[in-house]
Amino acid sequence: MTRTLQVDPVAPLGEALGEAADVLCRGGLVAFPTETVYGLGADAQSPGAVRAVFEAKGRPATNPVIVHVADHRDVARLTSRWPDVAERIARTFWPGPVTLVAPRSDLVPDIVTAGGETVALRMPAHPVALALIRAAGRPIAAPSANRSTRISPTTAAHVLSQLAGRIDLVLDGGACAAGIESTVIDTTTDPPAILRPGPVSAEELWDEAGVRAVAGLSAQGMPPRSPGAMARHYAPNARTVVTETSEARVHDEAAQGRSVAWLRFAREAAAPPGALSLTMPDDANAYAAVLYARLHQAEAAAVEVIVISRPPSGPHWTAVLDRLLRASRA
Repeated sequence: MTRTLQVDPVAPLGEALGEAADVLCRGGLVAFPTETVYGLGADAQSPGAVRAVFEAKGRPATNPVIVHVADHRDVARLTSRWPDVAERIARTFWPGPVTLVAPRSDLVPDIVTAGGETVALRMPAHPVALALIRAAGRPIAAPSANRSTRISPTTAAHVLSQLAGRIDLVLDGGACAAGIESTVIDTTTDPPAILRPGPVSAEELWDEAGVRAVAGLSAQGMPPRSPGAMARHYAPNARTVVTETSEARVHDEAAQGRSVAWLRFAREAAAPPGALSLTMPDDANAYAAVLYARLHQAEAAAVEVIVISRPPSGPHWTAVLDRLLRASRA
């Protein structure tokens, strides 16, 4: 049975945090909030504990997980080399929604890296996440707290909808602010490569840290260096369509007797009777913050089809469009 404990998202003190740390130290699994999405945490240096994460999620062993740290001492222990560009990005964006890929040390189990020679590290900005890492006294391996390829969770209720009975504990610290997963940057390449777009864009890396990064993928024939690289990911059970002609598509699906949810912008026409209308913000960051919550809402309504009005292109929308593309891919 999975227990849920409430924790203050601003000042996470008390018994709940201590209980969660004890679970991790015993090799158990704890879901906890970060500023991006809820993570499913395990002791990063225990292969057995990390293996339990893969089993709970139904995650393929070829998909590496991010290791969350609370200070640079863990970075030094978990990497064999910390590139200068990684330090420059970390000084600017840590704690925050940026994951940095660097050469791993021998202390990192193979299961964490999918057998690769690099490790993905992040220092989260959420007070609960940082407090949990410090209370446990160890780095925490934590992919998103959902079933593999499914919609990522931004509330404790989302976690329980997919993982109840599969994990030990959920720390409920309220809704996550950013709403989508971290930006992943490979700092072993020149120039650094963005393996997964996220809340911090390439433009912000340049403007705030003076780092030019390019879109990139793990090299052919090598284990992937970043999670979230699968073609289908972040996906609802319902058939999901992203289109620029969403109004016509919604009416067509409804006319054929299918139950429909429509993620639409306020400026668009009203949804037809019977369709679930879910209004999306015009701002890219605000859109990202509610995207998974809206998809969970549509899934809870058990609709057959989710139609999503395609957001505009542009650098601010890159991460959102990446998630929508993967969620709608058959």
